[in-house]
Amino acid sequence: MKFPLLLLLGLFILWSPSASAQKLKMPPKPSATQVYDSVGQPAVPLGGTEQYARFLAEHQQYPAAAMQQGIQGTVKVSFVVEKTGTVNEVKVETPVAPALDAEATRLIKSGPKWTPAKHHGQVVRQRVVIPVSFVLSPGSEVGVRSGKERPITTSAADIAASANPNRPAVVAPDRPTQPVGGTQAFFDWIEKNQQYPALARQRKIQGKVLVEFVVQPNGSLTDARVVKKMGSGLDEEALRLIRTAPKWEPATFQGKPIKQKMMLPVLFQL
Repeated sequence: MKFPLLLLLGLFILWSPSASAQKLKMPPKPSATQVYDSVGQPAVPLGGTEQYARFLAEHQQYPAAAMQQGIQGTVKVSFVVEKTGTVNEVKVETPVAPALDAEATRLIKSGPKWTPAKHHGQVVRQRVVIPVSFVLSPGSEVGVRSGKERPITTSAADIAASANPNRPAVVAPDRPTQPVGGTQAFFDWIEKNQQYPALARQRKIQGKVLVEFVVQPNGSLTDARVVKKMGSGLDEEALRLIRTAPKWEPATFQGKPIKQKMMLPVLFQL
């Protein structure tokens, strides 16, 4: 499962009844080694949160053992973004299963650098917590070509909200969006309505096309675009499937429907 933020720095002038001049009170200089949870300008992944979410989606390797046992869930991983932008002190905060915990840790450690945080105009270290979601499509098994894939639920909004939890500019939904009738019904629809392009079949091209789209408050799917291409007509077919798919249940925040950006790998197998 996509934020430029503007920070206004104000100078506070203190007047002293006995003084004839203004005195400027400067904020304390941030500690060189302190790790901050909340900062004036939070750390952000290089390339932006959307690109980081795509990285997680494209590089996630669902552990075979967890898939066989039907284990899924969201692993919350914390780490420190150093002043250099490197990621350090990676640890699992909310474990799900050893295999999933290890894969979530691997993803974060192998991820791109970040633009470091700033506080009172100084570059500082910041602790960030990222939710890494593992979701199995119903009926999926290792080694079985079901034609189904799982949606990527770690969104750019999740990442931005995790890096900057106290700023209301980015909203993480209380309840994420999901297909009407459940994921099994949605993947059944994808499988039933998929039309394998003749050119791709002729060239024996198969794989997955990663499609990004927005689930609107009314449940409709809009703004679909391909973020990982395969060519030979597969990209166009993946877009057609998403654009003509049934409505989803919208995400909600404080009981009200909101739009949410999602990414879905559409699998093509001969």
